Amino acid sequence: MSARLNHAQPYVLSLFRFVIGLLFAIHGAASLFGLFGGNQAETGAWPGWYAALIQLVCGSLVALGLGTRAAAFLASGSMAYAYFKVHQPESLLPIENGGEPSALFCWAFLLLVFTGPGAVALDRLFGARNTTAASEDTPRHDRTRAVSI
Repeated sequence: MSARLNHAQPYVLSLFRFVIGLLFAIHGAASLFGLFGGNQAETGAWPGWYAALIQLVCGSLVALGLGTRAAAFLASGSMAYAYFKVHQPESLLPIENGGEPSALFCWAFLLLVFTGPGAVALDRLFGARNTTAASEDTPRHDRTRAVSI
């Protein structure tokens, strides 16, 4: 069972990346253009309009798997900023201050910074290095080895 799950991991990671990126991009589109019942941010207003632009652009890049690590890093940072500047001053816990989406997006994107885009990504088409589908012939120093106790 574990071997089958390990085999599917890069593909499930790609699906995770796509869904998180798409949700983030939709959130940005709702804020930038007032789509999907969202409140349109005033053009150029700090920080709402810029946050929405980051959400749309980085979310789209992450969903496509194009420059995933860099886009995810910027998206994670923007959500950390949103949590600590907007939500955390209200109260400490996300359940109390309405910051759950910001916290979840922040950690999901941070995970993608370290895992990469998965097996199905545009980065692979353009020959980007350090994808999870790197050749098995080359040594990989980013894999953890199982430790038997």
